[in-house]
Amino acid sequence: MDNTIDWQLYRSLLAVLREGSLSAAARAMGIAQPTVGRHIDALEAALGMALFTRSQGGLLPTEAAHALRPFAEAMASNAAALERMASNQGGPRGVVRVTASEIVGVEVLPPILAALREQHPAITIELMLSNRAQDLLQREADIAVRMHSPQQTQLIARPIGAITLGLFATPDYLARRGDPATVAALAEHSLIGFDQPTAYLRETAKLMPGIARENFALRADSDVAQLALIRAGAGIGFCQLPLAQRTGLQRVLPLHYTLAMHTWITMHEDLRHSAACKAVFDALVAGMLEYVGS
Repeated sequence: MDNTIDWQLYRSLLAVLREGSLSAAARAMGIAQPTVGRHIDALEAALGMALFTRSQGGLLPTEAAHALRPFAEAMASNAAALERMASNQGGPRGVVRVTASEIVGVEVLPPILAALREQHPAITIELMLSNRAQDLLQREADIAVRMHSPQQTQLIARPIGAITLGLFATPDYLARRGDPATVAALAEHSLIGFDQPTAYLRETAKLMPGIARENFALRADSDVAQLALIRAGAGIGFCQLPLAQRTGLQRVLPLHYTLAMHTWITMHEDLRHSAACKAVFDALVAGMLEYVGS
């Protein structure tokens, strides 16, 4: 076995294991697919073992590949720590990947990140918008704005408080269609909601009468699309209270439709010594605290 194997080969191995194919790994790494393939071939030759079996369905990792994965992840973590430590010299600089839900990422974070960039122009922000919780332990992101309590002990978590969620519509819509005084009256209105329910939405719907897919006149799985429909006066839908107040939406049946979304800013504890990550973390905490308290 070659004892001087290039780290880049292990990096490609880890990318293929995480992404599931050569093409997806190449996209994630920003290199050509044939290069990834050559890296895997070179690593197999250097180790003297097969890491993947080739089939029409793609690459299937062998037991040897699975056994190497935790060591490759440790190498990736150490390499990232080395890069962060080097980037700390001369002030906060480097790339920080932030993940948040669609609504928070589109409606709340832009002014926070704009102010951060004014103060720290050497920091590059990668903003990943997804309602799926990214795995901070696997470095899918560096910092996350989450609407649920982090369970992993390796994460630093700063509670922001609860964001109130309720039903809202434009004043114009309510002037045209009437302001429903009862839950039963909602059946006469155009409700805006989800299309494909998730486990979280199913549990939430149990707490709120009349909130089911069959009751929605307009359906979209994108929270941003739902908000756009509400703002356009298309009907009544769910919105965060601070955001609704900013945009002049009017609340409907607050005694019956209220949900508190407890919010945290989270980061892997290994990033606490990164000046860039700390600057972004602190900016997000301050900005989200202002948003929740507005």
